[in-house]
Amino acid sequence: MTPDLLTMSPEVAKALALNAPVVALESTIITHGMPYPQNLETARRVEDELRAAGAVPATIAILSGRLHVGLTAQELEELAQAEDVMKLSRADLAVAMATGQTGATTVAATMIAAKLAGIGVFATGGIGGVHIGAEDSFDISADLMELAQTPVTVVAAGAKAILDIPKTLEVLETQGVPVITFGQDEFPAFWSRSSGLKSPLRLDDASAIAASALMRARLGLPGGQLVANPIPEADEIAAQTLAPIIAQAQSEANAQGFAGKAVTPFLLQRIFELTNGRSLEANIALVLNNARLAAAIAHAMVAKD
Repeated sequence: MTPDLLTMSPEVAKALALNAPVVALESTIITHGMPYPQNLETARRVEDELRAAGAVPATIAILSGRLHVGLTAQELEELAQAEDVMKLSRADLAVAMATGQTGATTVAATMIAAKLAGIGVFATGGIGGVHIGAEDSFDISADLMELAQTPVTVVAAGAKAILDIPKTLEVLETQGVPVITFGQDEFPAFWSRSSGLKSPLRLDDASAIAASALMRARLGLPGGQLVANPIPEADEIAAQTLAPIIAQAQSEANAQGFAGKAVTPFLLQRIFELTNGRSLEANIALVLNNARLAAAIAHAMVAKD
């Protein structure tokens, strides 16, 4: 990455120069996940959680066509209040930069930026995946293909519960992506600890997860790994409680003709409304929990280098 395209915050640049633990963070949760000022407060909480765990946060976004890895306090506040921010994945990242746009990075775009910056661990809420009805719509998130080709360890609370999780796991298996659930045998479902599906792999400590990522690099295997970190028990919403709510939101999305990138924001907003805000509270809790695990993995990675 040439210096004229990439801007690192002083905090991130110093940490990388010292081989200190750094954790990448996406920015769509700020611009498309919740309203201001709650989005800013949550972003600051996640960054503070990483710092408290001894890791440096690197929130990633495109600001006026420049790829920023790590945002200053002022940049974070400006992004939280910005309007008409593009939602960027692999397909539109270059266009946004070439035309001087401001955009927030999805899981896929954040992974690309993290790799370019030399950051090996990324904490998010949940990954995208195979949407319900994808056998007709072919609506499959670019996140899955990014995991298959970009060597970044992604810590998430599983796939978003609005997705077809069995098909999501099938695609990840086909693409050769390690799906490692932390601390339990069952794959989690974002707001819920249980999906009813057995996890392909299980590891119980951050050091083993870091060792697995480093071994993939030694073997020359492409792609990253997905670490599914279950939401804390005290914060979860049971899957059986969510099932009819998700079904209602999906039915409304279909009836109103939502498609492509517009589907997920609509569904998350309707689930927020139908749970009286409880889904957002759970979302914040799981992101903070993922940040803590990602920090531990980042520490283990630099210790093994």
